[in-house]
Order: sequence, then structure tokens, then C-alpha cells
Amino acid sequence: MKVAYLGPSGTFSEEAAVRLFSDADTFLPQESMDDVLQAVSCADVDKGVVPIENSIAGTIDTSIDGLLTYRLFIEADVIFPISLNLIGTDHCSLDTIRRVVSITPALEQCRALIRDKGWACDRVGSTAIAAKVVMERNQPECAAIASKCVADIYGLKLIASDIQDNKRNHTRFIIISRNSHLHQHQKKTMLLVTPATEHVGMLASILNVFATLSINLSWIESRPTGEKLGEYRFFIETEAGYGSDPMNKAIMILRTFGHEVDILGSYSTKII
Repeated sequence: MKVAYLGPSGTFSEEAAVRLFSDADTFLPQESMDDVLQAVSCADVDKGVVPIENSIAGTIDTSIDGLLTYRLFIEADVIFPISLNLIGTDHCSLDTIRRVVSITPALEQCRALIRDKGWACDRVGSTAIAAKVVMERNQPECAAIASKCVADIYGLKLIASDIQDNKRNHTRFIIISRNSHLHQHQKKTMLLVTPATEHVGMLASILNVFATLSINLSWIESRPTGEKLGEYRFFIETEAGYGSDPMNKAIMILRTFGHEVDILGSYSTKII
């Protein structure tokens, strides 16, 4: 089995992928999350691991948009604790730092400290790339926001630990594949609902279908349709498995109302 993740070595995505697929034959790090999605779509790999949301920074738009762009499906999700740290060269300290380097979601998870210190931000493709950039610059005023393990990879030192805004910081990763087979008896179903028409109370009427059938919604996200300003479609994750009686009724009712309903996966949360 070949598994793609956001690289290079030392990213949280790598850690999640290795722990999820201990039996994989090959791990293929990619330069961006979009590259991970594309590698799965083109059959260069069997599975991909990408973050979909963070408890502080919110939804990772690249991942959910890529599900549609590349017509991919969710096989499972996993919630992973994230500890973000300041790492730098030997002469770097909290007093010398003027600029921090990291991937956008990591910077957003540390907004309070960055704002308090007045640091400038440089955005790169991953936390591991951030560490590499800091190593190459070799400047005391520049530090990376990354994992502790990546400091050892690039010969950097730990300056401060757990700098994220909330100590209980978690990122949810999803396993993606080209597989459209929907397994029954799973605990979650991800739907994409594209409303038939725009009208007052439209979203409320959609959500009421799930409430009436006692289906809990664990996640909902709106994304533009790309056709007209103000028109949206909705990712809706339900705590009801595909093939269950309540889920079948919900899909049937939504389609009867004229809404387009696509099923993006039926899955359960993995424990690692």
C-alpha cells in the first residue's frame, strides 16, 4: 500500500499517516495538501492523509474543496493532539525573535502569542519546511512554529513549548481514497447538499430534516458553489451510518425537496 501525506519528514501529517498505516509499504511525502489529493486522484498512491479541521483555526478549506475537485471519498477520520513549539538556531531566543515561519493553520493556532509579541509571519507549505527555512537562514531573529521532533531533524533547539492558544489543541485528519464503496454499519456519513433554490429559511428547512429524524450533526460547513455570488452548498457530517433507516429517510426527503445530495463517505473515527 502506498500512502501520501503532507511532507517533508517531520510534519504532523507524517506522524498521523505513520500511526494510521503501520503496515504501509511506501509513504510518499508531498509538497502541498493539494498534491496529496492529486496523488490519490491520479492513482499514484492508494490512500492519502490530510487535515480537515483544527479545534482552534477551524476548517482546512484546501482539504474539503479537494474532495470535490478530485472526486475523492472519506474512509475514516482520526483526532490527533497537536503541540506547537518555537524552534530556532543556537543564538535564537524569545528576546531575539522578530519573525516566525510556519504553515498558515499553525500560525492561526498561535495568534495570541504572535499578536502579543508583534512578530511578523512568513507562510510556507508545512511545519517541516518552516524548520528547514529557519535552519538555512540561520538568523537569531527568525524561528519556526513546528513539532518538537522536527527540531532534531534540522539541528534546531527548542525555545518554547505548547505555544498554541489553547493547550487542548486537536486536528482532525481524514483518510481519503478513490474508493466510492459505501460501507454500512459505520457511525458517520458525510453528505454534500446543494440546495435546489435560494429562499428564506432554506438552510433551516434542510437542518430540520435531520432534527426531525433525531440525527445528530457533528460538523457542518458552507462552501460557495462557484456559480453565483451568495450561492452555497453544505458539507454535513451526520452521526448516522449510511444504510441506516434514519439516514435513508433523510436522504430521500432532501432529494424529494429537490436538493442535490452527494455522499462523500460513510466511516468511523479511528483511535490511534
